[in-house]
Amino acid sequence: MATPVLDTPLPRAGQPTTSARDATRAFLHRAAQVRPPARPENADGVLLVVAELVTNAIRHTSGPCTLHLELHRDHVAVRVTDTSPRPPQPRPPHTDGTGGWGWLLIDHLTTYVHIDPTADGGKTICAHTPW
Repeated sequence: MATPVLDTPLPRAGQPTTSARDATRAFLHRAAQVRPPARPENADGVLLVVAELVTNAIRHTSGPCTLHLELHRDHVAVRVTDTSPRPPQPRPPHTDGTGGWGWLLIDHLTTYVHIDPTADGGKTICAHTPW
């Protein structure tokens, strides 16, 4: 069976985060058939990272974004590309529900994160989540 890879543009209209989660669930199902995760909860970690990165891409940019997932030996590479050159701006978490938890969550659930500029002036955030 081929190594699972997902490349999908995400709509700005409708429910892009829901579309991303649905596509991710289908990818994770295929990935588990190729190589089950080391821990069952690792799939939940991938879903949370995808939801956070996609939500931020939609919230903080005005152009299209894409989601790329790829299964590796011990991790899933999550890449979200958007049209903004600005890196994420971590901020202190707020207990009143107004945010600030995103990068804390990403940092906790991933083993590696980096940001690459794209040729057209945007950026790709790449995160490795344990598998």
